[in-house]
Amino acid sequence: MAVRHRQLGTDWGLSVRMFLTLFLLAVLYLGFVTVLWSSGLSTGSVFIIVAITLGIQYYFSDRLVLLSAGAREVSPQEAPELHAIVERLAQLADVPKPRVAIIHTPIPNAFATGRSPSHAAVAVTTGLLQRLNQQELEGVIAHEISHIRHRDMAIMTLASFFATVAALIVRWFYWFGVPADGRDRDREGNAALLVYLVSLLVWVISFFLTNALSRYREFAADRGAAILTGAPSYLASALLKISGVMERIPTRDLRAAEGLNAFFIIPVISGHAVVEWFSTHPSLERRLAQLRRLEQEMGRLAR
Repeated sequence: MAVRHRQLGTDWGLSVRMFLTLFLLAVLYLGFVTVLWSSGLSTGSVFIIVAITLGIQYYFSDRLVLLSAGAREVSPQEAPELHAIVERLAQLADVPKPRVAIIHTPIPNAFATGRSPSHAAVAVTTGLLQRLNQQELEGVIAHEISHIRHRDMAIMTLASFFATVAALIVRWFYWFGVPADGRDRDREGNAALLVYLVSLLVWVISFFLTNALSRYREFAADRGAAILTGAPSYLASALLKISGVMERIPTRDLRAAEGLNAFFIIPVISGHAVVEWFSTHPSLERRLAQLRRLEQEMGRLAR
């Protein structure tokens, strides 16, 4: 029996934000390159390395993220129920079925990764599978499928990579220094100070731009999950359960997973530990409020 697609539609708010983020980052890094060039730093080798690293991260981002998370891809025979949920929701969203992976950790969480819908993967933790019922699991998987449908994973991969360029330049400079090229040491020292200060500024601006985009894309994926499942309460219940369990996870386990916060459905930190501006996710309260509004709107439409 064919599955009817549920049109998520184009989230213009997300599309505009993705475009503006990349545009502003491009302008920022053009300015950064200009400063490096004027400072006398030999940038050719650095940017060759940056280009190669970016290419590797973009084309192999899904496998790199899965590897860093300790995720193992599983077959339909190994996890039939999980595969069935992923396949059905992918059909509803009109995207190719992503690969499915499981991470052995007590932390209840999930994420999607990949440069495009045809090169995507969804990973869930054993902690999530043990704690959520089927409806809640559908809500979480629908959230991740929405990320794939919106294609925001590739944008986040590029945006987050840009934030590391300044750090790479600083490390390169620290290791190899600024070629003198006939300039005196005072001028070389001034160039060093300029590179460090501009690198710091670039990193800070990149940090806030990418986090702002990340927070909005979580709202968009929550909305997509509500549409795909037809029940915003599925995801709302899952978010509450995940957040409640997270506070009982050992700090050592949480710290080991913090590097994947931008990908997780809920960051592995206490909801009150970080000001939202510094977070990759909106607050749980705001996400639940949006899901309640969607529940009310869908209820009115159903009458």
